[in-house]
Amino acid sequence: MYAQSTTSTKPKDIAPFNQHSYENVIATALTFLQPRILEEHTIKELSLWGLNGLNAVDPSLSIHEIEDKLVLQQSQKILANYPLPADNDIPQWAKTITDISTKGWENSNLIQLANNQGLTQAFFDELFDHMDPYSRYVAPNFASTDRNQRGDGEANIGITISKDKNYIVISSINTNGPAWSAGLNVGERIYKIDSKRTYKQSVDTINNWLKGSNNSSLTLVLGSHGRKKTRIVHLKREIVPPATVFAFTNDNIIILKITSFSTFTAEEINQYLDQAVQDMKLKGLILDLRGNRGGVLQQAITSSALLLDHGIAATTQGRDQESNHVWAVQGGDITNNVPIVILVDGRTASAAEILTAALSDHKRAVVIGSTTLGKGLVQTIAQLPDGGELFVTWSRVIAPLGWPIQGLGIIPQICTSRGVNFTQKQMNELINDQSSYARDVIFSRQSRFPVEAKDILQIRNACPPAIGSDIDLEIADDLLLNPKLYQKALDMIPND
Repeated sequence: MYAQSTTSTKPKDIAPFNQHSYENVIATALTFLQPRILEEHTIKELSLWGLNGLNAVDPSLSIHEIEDKLVLQQSQKILANYPLPADNDIPQWAKTITDISTKGWENSNLIQLANNQGLTQAFFDELFDHMDPYSRYVAPNFASTDRNQRGDGEANIGITISKDKNYIVISSINTNGPAWSAGLNVGERIYKIDSKRTYKQSVDTINNWLKGSNNSSLTLVLGSHGRKKTRIVHLKREIVPPATVFAFTNDNIIILKITSFSTFTAEEINQYLDQAVQDMKLKGLILDLRGNRGGVLQQAITSSALLLDHGIAATTQGRDQESNHVWAVQGGDITNNVPIVILVDGRTASAAEILTAALSDHKRAVVIGSTTLGKGLVQTIAQLPDGGELFVTWSRVIAPLGWPIQGLGIIPQICTSRGVNFTQKQMNELINDQSSYARDVIFSRQSRFPVEAKDILQIRNACPPAIGSDIDLEIADDLLLNPKLYQKALDMIPND
Protein backbone atom coordinates (compact mmCIF):
# COMPACT_ATOMS: atom_id res chain seq x y z
CA MET A 1 0.00 0.00 0.00
CA TYR A 2 1.31 3.47 -0.94
CA ALA A 3 0.70 6.57 1.19
CA GLN A 4 -1.26 9.38 -0.38
CA SER A 5 0.94 12.50 -0.78
CA THR A 6 -1.72 14.85 -2.11
CA THR A 7 -5.05 16.08 -0.87
CA SER A 8 -7.23 19.14 -1.03
CA THR A 9 -7.46 19.20 2.76
CA LYS A 10 -5.17 21.81 4.26
CA PRO A 11 -2.78 20.51 6.94
CA LYS A 12 -3.16 22.04 10.38
CA ASP A 13 -1.04 25.01 11.50
CA ILE A 14 0.04 25.92 7.96
CA ALA A 15 0.04 29.64 7.15
CA PRO A 16 -2.01 30.63 4.09
CA PHE A 17 -0.25 31.02 0.75
CA ASN A 18 0.70 34.71 0.34
CA GLN A 19 0.00 35.20 -3.35
CA HIS A 20 0.82 38.92 -3.41
CA SER A 21 4.24 38.44 -1.78
CA TYR A 22 5.09 35.48 -4.00
CA GLU A 23 4.15 37.30 -7.21
CA ASN A 24 6.16 40.35 -6.11
CA VAL A 25 9.27 38.25 -5.48
CA ILE A 26 9.01 36.45 -8.82
CA ALA A 27 8.45 39.67 -10.78
CA THR A 28 11.36 41.43 -9.06
CA ALA A 29 13.66 38.48 -9.65
CA LEU A 30 12.80 38.07 -13.33
CA THR A 31 13.28 41.79 -13.90
CA PHE A 32 16.72 41.63 -12.30
CA LEU A 33 17.82 38.39 -13.94
CA GLN A 34 17.05 38.77 -17.62
CA PRO A 35 19.51 41.55 -18.60
CA ARG A 36 22.30 40.31 -16.31
CA ILE A 37 22.67 36.54 -16.71
CA LEU A 38 25.65 35.49 -18.86
CA GLU A 39 23.68 33.68 -21.55
CA GLU A 40 20.60 35.33 -23.02
CA HIS A 41 17.29 33.63 -22.16
CA THR A 42 13.69 34.74 -22.52
CA ILE A 43 11.44 35.29 -19.51
CA LYS A 44 9.45 32.31 -20.78
CA GLU A 45 12.50 30.03 -20.51
CA LEU A 46 13.37 31.28 -17.02
CA SER A 47 9.78 30.92 -15.88
CA LEU A 48 9.30 27.38 -17.19
CA TRP A 49 12.55 26.29 -15.54
CA GLY A 50 11.39 27.79 -12.25
CA LEU A 51 7.95 26.23 -12.47
CA ASN A 52 9.60 22.82 -12.39
CA GLY A 53 10.08 23.61 -8.71
CA LEU A 54 6.46 22.47 -8.15
CA ASN A 55 7.41 19.02 -9.41
CA ALA A 56 10.52 19.04 -7.21
CA VAL A 57 8.32 19.60 -4.14
CA ASP A 58 5.52 17.27 -5.23
CA PRO A 59 6.44 14.79 -8.03
CA SER A 60 2.76 14.20 -8.80
CA LEU A 61 2.53 17.76 -10.18
CA SER A 62 3.76 18.65 -13.66
CA ILE A 63 3.54 21.59 -16.08
CA HIS A 64 3.04 21.08 -19.81
CA GLU A 65 3.04 23.57 -22.65
CA ILE A 66 0.26 22.55 -25.04
CA GLU A 67 -0.22 24.89 -28.00
CA ASP A 68 -0.93 28.29 -26.45
CA LYS A 69 -1.73 26.96 -22.96
CA LEU A 70 0.14 26.04 -19.81
CA VAL A 71 -1.45 22.92 -18.31
CA LEU A 72 -1.05 21.92 -14.65
CA GLN A 73 -1.46 18.18 -14.10
CA GLN A 74 -1.59 16.05 -10.99
CA SER A 75 -0.74 12.50 -12.01
CA GLN A 76 -3.15 11.95 -14.93
CA LYS A 77 -5.64 14.61 -13.83
CA ILE A 78 -5.66 18.10 -15.38
CA LEU A 79 -6.08 20.63 -12.56
CA ALA A 80 -6.14 23.80 -14.67
CA ASN A 81 -4.84 25.47 -17.79
CA TYR A 82 -3.68 29.04 -18.30
CA PRO A 83 -3.07 31.25 -21.36
CA LEU A 84 0.61 31.23 -22.34
CA PRO A 85 2.03 34.75 -21.77
CA ALA A 86 4.20 36.49 -24.35
CA ASP A 87 7.86 35.43 -24.17
CA ASN A 88 9.10 38.51 -22.29
CA ASP A 89 5.98 39.76 -20.50
CA ILE A 90 7.31 39.82 -16.93
CA PRO A 91 4.12 40.96 -15.09
CA GLN A 92 1.98 38.34 -16.83
CA TRP A 93 4.51 35.56 -16.28
CA ALA A 94 4.78 36.47 -12.58
CA LYS A 95 0.98 36.38 -12.30
CA THR A 96 0.71 33.07 -14.18
CA ILE A 97 3.44 31.46 -12.05
CA THR A 98 1.61 32.61 -8.93
CA ASP A 99 -1.76 31.34 -10.21
CA ILE A 100 -0.28 27.92 -11.05
CA SER A 101 1.46 27.75 -7.68
CA THR A 102 -1.79 28.66 -5.92
CA LYS A 103 -3.62 25.86 -7.72
CA GLY A 104 -0.84 23.47 -6.75
CA TRP A 105 -1.15 24.66 -3.16
CA GLU A 106 -4.87 23.96 -3.14
CA ASN A 107 -4.34 20.37 -4.30
CA SER A 108 -1.17 19.17 -2.56
CA ASN A 109 -0.25 18.60 1.06
CA LEU A 110 3.42 18.67 0.10
CA ILE A 111 3.11 22.10 -1.49
CA GLN A 112 1.25 23.42 1.57
CA LEU A 113 3.93 22.04 3.88
CA ALA A 114 6.61 23.75 1.78
CA ASN A 115 4.85 27.09 2.34
CA ASN A 116 5.79 30.33 0.57
CA GLN A 117 9.45 30.00 1.45
CA GLY A 118 9.78 26.42 0.29
CA LEU A 119 8.08 27.20 -3.03
CA THR A 120 10.30 30.24 -3.56
CA GLN A 121 13.42 28.19 -2.84
CA ALA A 122 12.26 25.40 -5.17
CA PHE A 123 11.49 27.89 -7.97
CA PHE A 124 14.98 29.40 -7.90
CA ASP A 125 16.77 26.10 -7.31
CA GLU A 126 15.23 24.71 -10.49
CA LEU A 127 15.83 27.92 -12.45
CA PHE A 128 19.51 28.19 -11.48
CA ASP A 129 20.03 24.49 -12.11
CA HIS A 130 20.05 25.44 -15.80
CA MET A 131 22.81 28.02 -15.33
CA ASP A 132 26.25 28.21 -13.75
CA PRO A 133 27.13 26.56 -10.41
CA TYR A 134 27.45 29.86 -8.50
CA SER A 135 24.15 31.68 -9.12
CA ARG A 136 21.71 31.01 -6.30
CA TYR A 137 18.86 32.23 -4.11
CA VAL A 138 19.50 32.70 -0.39
CA ALA A 139 16.43 32.58 1.86
CA PRO A 140 15.66 35.58 4.13
CA ASN A 141 16.92 34.05 7.39
CA PHE A 142 20.25 33.01 5.87
CA ALA A 143 20.55 36.25 3.87
CA SER A 144 20.13 38.28 7.06
CA THR A 145 22.89 36.29 8.76
CA ASP A 146 25.18 36.75 5.74
CA ARG A 147 24.54 40.50 5.68
CA ASN A 148 25.35 40.75 9.38
CA GLN A 149 28.57 38.81 8.90
CA ARG A 150 29.57 41.00 5.96
CA GLY A 151 28.96 44.16 7.92
CA ASP A 152 29.72 43.54 11.58
CA GLY A 153 32.04 41.81 13.99
CA GLU A 154 32.67 41.77 17.72
CA ALA A 155 33.85 44.82 19.67
CA ASN A 156 37.38 44.11 20.91
CA ILE A 157 40.93 45.40 20.42
CA GLY A 158 41.97 43.00 17.66
CA ILE A 159 44.43 40.61 19.28
CA THR A 160 44.79 36.87 19.73
CA ILE A 161 46.15 35.66 23.04
CA SER A 162 47.72 32.47 24.34
CA LYS A 163 49.08 31.24 27.66
CA ASP A 164 52.76 30.94 28.56
CA LYS A 165 52.82 29.09 31.88
CA ASN A 166 50.66 31.37 34.06
CA TYR A 167 51.01 34.49 31.91
CA ILE A 168 48.77 35.80 29.12
CA VAL A 169 50.77 36.59 25.97
CA ILE A 170 49.80 38.39 22.74
CA SER A 171 50.22 35.80 19.97
CA SER A 172 48.95 37.82 16.98
CA ILE A 173 47.60 41.28 16.18
CA ASN A 174 44.86 42.08 13.68
CA THR A 175 46.00 44.97 11.48
CA ASN A 176 42.39 46.19 11.29
CA GLY A 177 42.07 46.75 15.04
CA PRO A 178 43.08 49.39 17.60
CA ALA A 179 45.87 47.21 19.06
CA TRP A 180 47.84 47.51 15.83
CA SER A 181 47.67 51.32 15.67
CA ALA A 182 48.40 51.56 19.42
CA GLY A 183 51.71 49.74 18.92
CA LEU A 184 51.09 46.52 20.83
CA ASN A 185 53.64 43.81 20.06
CA VAL A 186 53.45 40.07 19.53
CA GLY A 187 55.04 38.32 22.50
CA GLU A 188 54.16 41.01 25.07
CA ARG A 189 52.58 39.89 28.29
CA ILE A 190 49.28 41.36 29.46
CA TYR A 191 49.56 41.81 33.23
CA LYS A 192 46.34 43.73 33.87
CA ILE A 193 43.11 44.67 32.11
CA ASP A 194 41.30 47.58 33.77
CA SER A 195 43.12 46.89 37.07
CA LYS A 196 42.22 43.16 36.99
CA ARG A 197 45.26 40.88 37.19
CA THR A 198 45.53 38.31 34.41
CA TYR A 199 48.01 36.02 36.20
CA LYS A 200 46.71 32.41 36.32
CA GLN A 201 43.48 33.40 34.52
CA SER A 202 42.25 31.26 31.60
CA VAL A 203 42.40 32.39 27.98
CA ASP A 204 38.58 32.32 27.79
CA THR A 205 38.31 34.60 30.83
CA ILE A 206 40.76 37.12 29.38
CA ASN A 207 38.99 37.10 26.02
CA ASN A 208 35.76 37.97 27.81
CA TRP A 209 37.51 40.84 29.61
CA LEU A 210 38.80 42.15 26.28
CA LYS A 211 35.31 42.21 24.76
CA GLY A 212 32.86 45.03 25.30
CA SER A 213 30.55 47.50 23.65
CA ASN A 214 31.76 49.40 20.61
CA ASN A 215 33.87 52.47 21.48
CA SER A 216 34.16 51.49 25.16
CA SER A 217 37.52 52.12 26.85
CA LEU A 218 39.95 49.76 28.50
CA THR A 219 43.44 50.02 29.96
CA LEU A 220 46.19 47.40 29.62
CA VAL A 221 49.36 46.98 31.65
CA LEU A 222 51.92 45.33 29.36
CA GLY A 223 55.44 44.02 29.80
CA SER A 224 58.01 41.60 28.44
CA HIS A 225 59.50 38.44 29.90
CA GLY A 226 62.70 39.16 31.81
CA ARG A 227 62.02 42.88 32.17
CA LYS A 228 60.60 44.56 35.23
CA LYS A 229 59.52 47.69 33.39
CA THR A 230 55.89 47.78 32.29
CA ARG A 231 53.87 50.21 30.21
CA ILE A 232 50.26 51.36 30.30
CA VAL A 233 48.21 51.55 27.12
CA HIS A 234 44.72 53.07 26.85
CA LEU A 235 42.51 51.70 24.06
CA LYS A 236 38.96 51.87 22.76
CA ARG A 237 37.24 48.73 21.59
CA GLU A 238 36.09 48.57 17.98
CA ILE A 239 34.09 46.21 15.81
CA VAL A 240 37.10 44.59 14.19
CA PRO A 241 36.71 42.62 10.95
CA PRO A 242 38.38 39.21 11.18
CA ALA A 243 42.01 39.22 10.03
CA THR A 244 42.58 37.65 6.61
CA VAL A 245 46.36 38.15 6.38
CA PHE A 246 48.97 36.60 8.66
CA ALA A 247 52.67 37.45 8.40
CA PHE A 248 55.79 35.40 9.06
CA THR A 249 59.43 36.22 8.34
CA ASN A 250 62.43 34.02 7.62
CA ASP A 251 65.88 35.25 6.59
CA ASN A 252 64.53 38.61 5.33
CA ILE A 253 61.80 36.88 3.34
CA ILE A 254 58.25 37.77 4.37
CA ILE A 255 55.48 35.21 4.00
CA LEU A 256 51.91 36.53 3.87
CA LYS A 257 49.30 33.83 4.39
CA ILE A 258 46.08 35.26 2.91
CA THR A 259 43.04 33.23 3.92
CA SER A 260 40.37 35.16 1.98
CA PHE A 261 39.66 38.53 0.38
CA SER A 262 37.38 40.64 2.58
CA THR A 263 36.79 44.37 2.80
CA PHE A 264 40.14 45.12 4.47
CA THR A 265 42.45 42.50 2.95
CA ALA A 266 44.38 44.90 0.70
CA GLU A 267 44.86 47.28 3.63
CA GLU A 268 46.20 44.42 5.77
CA ILE A 269 48.66 43.45 3.02
CA ASN A 270 49.73 47.06 2.66
CA GLN A 271 50.40 47.44 6.39
CA TYR A 272 52.48 44.28 6.64
CA LEU A 273 54.51 45.09 3.53
CA ASP A 274 55.06 48.70 4.58
CA GLN A 275 56.35 47.54 7.94
CA ALA A 276 58.57 44.86 6.34
CA VAL A 277 60.15 47.34 3.92
CA GLN A 278 60.94 49.65 6.82
CA ASP A 279 62.15 47.01 9.28
CA MET A 280 64.29 44.69 7.16
CA LYS A 281 66.38 44.38 4.04
CA LEU A 282 63.67 42.52 2.17
CA LYS A 283 64.95 39.71 -0.08
CA GLY A 284 61.61 38.37 -1.25
CA LEU A 285 57.89 37.99 -0.72
CA ILE A 286 55.85 34.79 -0.61
CA LEU A 287 52.07 35.09 -0.98
CA ASP A 288 50.51 31.90 0.32
CA LEU A 289 47.07 31.59 -1.30
CA ARG A 290 46.66 27.85 -0.77
CA GLY A 291 43.14 27.12 0.43
CA ASN A 292 42.04 30.70 -0.26
CA ARG A 293 38.50 30.46 -1.73
CA GLY A 294 38.41 34.12 -2.79
CA GLY A 295 36.02 36.88 -1.82
CA VAL A 296 35.76 40.51 -2.91
CA LEU A 297 37.04 41.02 -6.47
CA GLN A 298 37.97 44.68 -5.89
CA GLN A 299 40.23 43.62 -3.02
CA ALA A 300 42.18 41.33 -5.35
CA ILE A 301 42.61 44.23 -7.79
CA THR A 302 43.68 46.64 -5.04
CA SER A 303 46.13 44.04 -3.71
CA SER A 304 47.67 43.67 -7.16
CA ALA A 305 48.07 47.47 -7.34
CA LEU A 306 50.38 47.28 -4.31
CA LEU A 307 52.80 45.11 -6.30
CA LEU A 308 52.44 46.30 -9.90
CA ASP A 309 53.70 49.61 -11.24
CA HIS A 310 51.00 49.75 -13.91
CA GLY A 311 48.94 47.63 -16.27
CA ILE A 312 45.67 45.72 -16.58
CA ALA A 313 44.99 43.47 -13.58
CA ALA A 314 41.86 41.85 -15.06
CA THR A 315 38.95 42.40 -17.42
CA THR A 316 35.36 41.41 -16.72
CA GLN A 317 32.95 40.70 -19.58
CA GLY A 318 29.19 40.15 -19.50
CA ARG A 319 25.92 41.04 -21.27
CA ASP A 320 25.06 43.92 -18.93
CA GLN A 321 27.12 47.02 -19.74
CA GLU A 322 27.73 47.63 -16.03
CA SER A 323 29.43 44.23 -15.73
CA ASN A 324 32.04 45.09 -18.37
CA HIS A 325 35.13 46.62 -16.82
CA VAL A 326 38.86 46.94 -17.44
CA TRP A 327 40.59 46.86 -14.06
CA ALA A 328 43.80 48.84 -14.60
CA VAL A 329 46.29 49.70 -11.87
CA GLN A 330 49.02 52.29 -11.56
CA GLY A 331 50.91 54.08 -8.84
CA GLY A 332 53.88 51.97 -7.90
CA ASP A 333 55.16 48.77 -6.37
CA ILE A 334 55.57 49.38 -2.62
CA THR A 335 58.17 46.60 -2.32
CA ASN A 336 60.56 48.22 -4.82
CA ASN A 337 60.38 45.19 -7.10
CA VAL A 338 61.50 42.47 -4.68
CA PRO A 339 61.01 38.98 -6.17
CA ILE A 340 57.60 37.41 -5.46
CA VAL A 341 56.46 33.81 -5.32
CA ILE A 342 52.80 32.82 -5.06
CA LEU A 343 51.78 29.46 -3.60
CA VAL A 344 48.51 27.99 -4.89
CA ASP A 345 46.67 24.68 -4.78
CA GLY A 346 43.47 23.06 -6.00
CA ARG A 347 41.40 25.03 -3.47
CA THR A 348 42.70 28.45 -4.55
CA ALA A 349 39.75 30.20 -6.20
CA SER A 350 38.02 33.36 -7.35
CA ALA A 351 39.66 36.58 -6.10
CA ALA A 352 42.79 34.61 -5.15
CA GLU A 353 43.04 33.41 -8.75
CA ILE A 354 42.54 36.95 -10.04
CA LEU A 355 45.45 38.27 -7.97
CA THR A 356 47.62 35.33 -9.03
CA ALA A 357 46.83 35.79 -12.72
CA ALA A 358 47.50 39.53 -12.55
CA LEU A 359 50.96 39.13 -11.02
CA SER A 360 51.85 36.08 -13.10
CA ASP A 361 50.83 37.51 -16.49
CA HIS A 362 52.84 40.67 -15.82
CA LYS A 363 55.87 38.53 -14.91
CA ARG A 364 55.78 40.01 -11.44
CA ALA A 365 55.56 36.67 -9.63
CA VAL A 366 56.37 32.99 -10.08
CA VAL A 367 53.48 30.66 -9.26
CA ILE A 368 54.23 27.36 -7.47
CA GLY A 369 51.85 24.52 -6.58
CA SER A 370 49.03 22.91 -8.53
CA THR A 371 46.33 24.02 -10.94
CA THR A 372 43.77 26.13 -9.09
CA LEU A 373 39.99 25.68 -8.91
CA GLY A 374 39.12 27.75 -11.98
CA LYS A 375 36.38 30.05 -10.68
CA GLY A 376 36.47 33.03 -12.98
CA LEU A 377 32.86 34.17 -12.74
CA VAL A 378 31.66 37.28 -10.93
CA GLN A 379 28.32 37.57 -9.11
CA THR A 380 26.13 40.57 -8.47
CA ILE A 381 23.64 40.60 -5.59
CA ALA A 382 19.98 41.64 -5.55
CA GLN A 383 17.81 41.93 -2.44
CA LEU A 384 14.28 40.66 -2.98
CA PRO A 385 11.02 41.89 -1.38
CA ASP A 386 10.89 38.83 0.91
CA GLY A 387 14.28 39.71 2.43
CA GLY A 388 16.07 36.98 0.46
CA GLU A 389 18.94 37.60 -1.93
CA LEU A 390 19.86 36.56 -5.45
CA PHE A 391 23.52 35.95 -6.25
CA VAL A 392 23.64 36.15 -10.04
CA THR A 393 26.67 35.45 -12.22
CA TRP A 394 26.92 38.33 -14.68
CA SER A 395 30.50 38.42 -15.96
CA ARG A 396 33.58 36.35 -16.80
CA VAL A 397 37.05 37.27 -15.66
CA ILE A 398 39.70 37.51 -18.35
CA ALA A 399 43.35 37.53 -17.26
CA PRO A 400 45.74 40.26 -18.50
CA LEU A 401 47.08 38.06 -21.35
CA GLY A 402 43.52 37.40 -22.56
CA TRP A 403 42.76 33.89 -21.29
CA PRO A 404 39.66 32.99 -19.22
CA ILE A 405 40.13 31.91 -15.61
CA GLN A 406 36.80 30.05 -15.49
CA GLY A 407 37.34 26.34 -16.04
CA LEU A 408 41.06 26.62 -16.73
CA GLY A 409 42.34 27.90 -13.40
CA ILE A 410 45.93 29.03 -12.96
CA ILE A 411 48.64 26.69 -14.28
CA PRO A 412 51.72 27.30 -12.10
CA GLN A 413 55.20 27.76 -13.54
CA ILE A 414 56.50 25.15 -11.09
CA CYS A 415 54.17 22.18 -10.60
CA THR A 416 54.51 20.29 -7.32
CA SER A 417 51.34 18.19 -7.46
CA ARG A 418 52.95 15.45 -9.60
CA GLY A 419 55.38 14.47 -6.90
CA VAL A 420 58.90 15.22 -5.74
CA ASN A 421 60.61 13.53 -8.71
CA PHE A 422 58.64 15.54 -11.28
CA THR A 423 59.26 18.74 -9.34
CA GLN A 424 62.99 18.11 -9.25
CA LYS A 425 62.95 17.24 -12.96
CA GLN A 426 61.33 20.60 -13.69
CA MET A 427 63.91 22.45 -11.64
CA ASN A 428 66.76 20.67 -13.44
CA GLU A 429 65.23 21.40 -16.84
CA LEU A 430 64.75 25.02 -15.83
CA ILE A 431 68.43 25.31 -14.95
CA ASN A 432 69.36 23.87 -18.36
CA ASP A 433 66.73 25.87 -20.32
CA GLN A 434 65.01 22.66 -21.45
CA SER A 435 61.64 22.79 -19.68
CA SER A 436 59.14 20.57 -21.52
CA TYR A 437 56.45 21.55 -18.99
CA ALA A 438 56.78 25.18 -20.15
CA ARG A 439 54.76 24.25 -23.24
CA ASP A 440 51.75 23.49 -21.03
CA VAL A 441 52.10 26.84 -19.25
CA ILE A 442 52.29 28.71 -22.57
CA PHE A 443 49.34 26.75 -24.00
CA SER A 444 47.19 27.79 -21.01
CA ARG A 445 48.06 31.48 -21.41
CA GLN A 446 47.30 31.41 -25.15
CA SER A 447 43.81 29.94 -24.65
CA ARG A 448 40.81 32.10 -25.50
CA PHE A 449 37.13 31.92 -24.57
CA PRO A 450 35.36 29.65 -25.31
CA VAL A 451 37.91 26.93 -24.53
CA GLU A 452 36.96 23.42 -25.65
CA ALA A 453 36.47 20.87 -22.90
CA LYS A 454 39.24 18.63 -24.24
CA ASP A 455 41.70 21.54 -24.12
CA ILE A 456 40.67 22.40 -20.55
CA LEU A 457 41.22 18.78 -19.54
CA GLN A 458 44.62 18.65 -21.24
CA ILE A 459 45.80 21.87 -19.58
CA ARG A 460 44.60 20.94 -16.10
CA ASN A 461 46.03 17.41 -16.35
CA ALA A 462 49.49 18.89 -16.92
CA CYS A 463 49.49 19.88 -13.22
CA PRO A 464 46.55 18.19 -11.47
CA PRO A 465 44.77 20.10 -8.69
CA ALA A 466 45.92 18.98 -5.25
CA ILE A 467 46.32 20.22 -1.67
CA GLY A 468 49.56 22.10 -1.09
CA SER A 469 52.54 20.56 0.67
CA ASP A 470 55.82 21.57 2.33
CA ILE A 471 57.70 21.24 -0.93
CA ASP A 472 55.93 24.42 -2.16
CA LEU A 473 57.77 26.52 0.42
CA GLU A 474 61.07 24.73 -0.22
CA ILE A 475 60.92 25.52 -3.95
CA ALA A 476 59.84 29.10 -3.17
CA ASP A 477 62.93 29.63 -1.02
CA ASP A 478 65.17 28.11 -3.72
CA LEU A 479 63.83 30.50 -6.36
CA LEU A 480 63.95 33.62 -4.19
CA LEU A 481 67.57 32.96 -3.26
CA ASN A 482 68.60 32.22 -6.87
CA PRO A 483 67.90 35.31 -9.04
CA LYS A 484 68.85 33.61 -12.34
CA LEU A 485 66.57 30.65 -11.71
CA TYR A 486 63.78 32.96 -10.57
CA GLN A 487 64.08 34.96 -13.81
CA LYS A 488 63.95 31.78 -15.91
CA ALA A 489 60.72 30.78 -14.16
CA LEU A 490 59.28 34.24 -14.83
CA ASP A 491 60.18 33.94 -18.51
CA MET A 492 58.02 30.82 -18.89
CA ILE A 493 55.09 33.25 -19.20
CA PRO A 494 54.74 34.51 -22.80
CA ASN A 495 54.95 38.21 -23.59
CA ASP A 496 51.84 40.22 -24.49
